[in-house]
Amino acid sequence: MMEKDASRGTRTGFTTGACSAAAARAAVIGLMTGQVPDVVECLLPNGDLVSFAVQDGRVDGQTAHAMVIKDAGDDPDCTDKAHLTADVRLLPEQPGQVLLAGGFGVGTVTMQGLGLTVGGPAINPVPRRNIEANVRAAGSPLLDEAGFEVTISVPQGEEMAKKTTNARLGILGGISILGTTGIVKPYSTAAYRASVVQGVHVAGTLSHGVVVLTTGGRTEKFVMEEMPHLPEAVFVQMGDFLRYAMGAAVKAGLKKVVIGGMVGKLTKIAQGETITHAGRADVNTGLLADLAAELGAAPEVCEDIRNAKTARYAGERMDELGLGAAFHAALAQRVVKTLRERYPDQFDLKVLVCDFDGRKIAESS
Repeated sequence: MMEKDASRGTRTGFTTGACSAAAARAAVIGLMTGQVPDVVECLLPNGDLVSFAVQDGRVDGQTAHAMVIKDAGDDPDCTDKAHLTADVRLLPEQPGQVLLAGGFGVGTVTMQGLGLTVGGPAINPVPRRNIEANVRAAGSPLLDEAGFEVTISVPQGEEMAKKTTNARLGILGGISILGTTGIVKPYSTAAYRASVVQGVHVAGTLSHGVVVLTTGGRTEKFVMEEMPHLPEAVFVQMGDFLRYAMGAAVKAGLKKVVIGGMVGKLTKIAQGETITHAGRADVNTGLLADLAAELGAAPEVCEDIRNAKTARYAGERMDELGLGAAFHAALAQRVVKTLRERYPDQFDLKVLVCDFDGRKIAESS
């Protein structure tokens, strides 16, 4: 049923899209045979054929009901154990048609920028195609005579959605049905990266013409307090994915980019890193030592900063000298300079710097 891995914390799972497709296929089999199976084989978007346990199967005349419980593997996913439910109804007047609808717990799209119809269900294009493919594969003998209406619902979806960024993206009332391969990989950077790009695209549909990129929750809270006039949808936690966020901003035609961060990640950006993860490259403390020297710090202080392991040390030493605000402003200016060189004349840039308690230190634009 589920791929196992001997290494702890690496067990893969299945996406909401894959589980929805399996439930839909089981319900169609129920309509075909008069009984929903306890186990169903489902074709995933990546081409794998996987068996899923089916719960709550029942057939009532021209309708059938089936449910698959999502197992996210070792991924800390808020939709783990979600009950992906399919209700399939025969459409005698619409032979050959497969119509997909969202029921309770599946979000409704209310904003542009997601590649989905406004007012429709938040079922992404790949899962949508995968659900239909499985329905057609299982129900092909009946499709000459009738169509199928497939309604996907998630009883716990409304509560689960509160732990996601769906509302910020304009997806209201439930979770999204997602997944490009059908497989969930634990702590998937690809999934997070995709959510960053999606968030920037949504910001690009708004009239404000700005996206605010932050490196995490603390920096986002700080920048939201600094810019209370902006709607939540323009704020995107890019994490380490500067390259993807900036690329999406270019594609979306945004005219202003604001970056909020603390000394460590901002140093990575200033030195030209486009992926700022700790494992990708060390902080260039030499750059920080040069900034300190430009501000008049003593040679021995600059040497200590150069030999330090962290950017935070540089900030603390400059604070002790009463040069903290100037130092962080110079760092912010270096971030602007670096990004200007990479993205010439594409948008106005502003950088806001906070300390480790989320208090503003400096800004540059």
